[in-house]
Parts: sequence; structure tokens; C-alpha cells
Amino acid sequence: MADRMSTAARMDRQRANAKLSRIENGHLKRKERVQRDAKMVGLIKAGQFPYIPSVMSWASVQLGKRSALLTEAEVKGLADPKPEKK
Repeated sequence: MADRMSTAARMDRQRANAKLSRIENGHLKRKERVQRDAKMVGLIKAGQFPYIPSVMSWASVQLGKRSALLTEAEVKGLADPKPEKK
């Protein structure tokens, strides 16, 4: 029979594994966010106001407002960002 691992050692191992998992998943999520942003901008450019719920939800998060309060100009502004002045 195998020796039992102490509770403290198991918890330490779990914390270490969780830390590695968060790092790995964080990199994947960053890539997914970029892909989702590009997809949503494409949907905004192709569609018309009011957009499908997923686009309105994304826009409300980006603008920090409820989707019912969003105007067409604000949402279109997400699709066509103005270049920053230097």
C-alpha cells in the first residue's frame, strides 16, 4: 500500500497546480478575448442597430453602460476607433 501524503503537502501541491493552471488559462483567455473583440467589431460593421444580444452585451461591457442605454453612435464608435493624436 502506498504511503499517505499529509494534508499540508496535498494542499501545497494543489495550490501549486492551481497557480500553474491560472497562468496557462490566462494566456488562452487573452487570445480568446482578442478573437472575440475582432468578431464583435465585424458584426457591428456588418449589422445594423439594434444588434444581436451578444453584440449588445459585449458593447455594454466595453462602454460600461446598460445595453438599453446604448446609442447607435456609441456602438459604431467601438467598430471605428479614431487614431490617437500624438
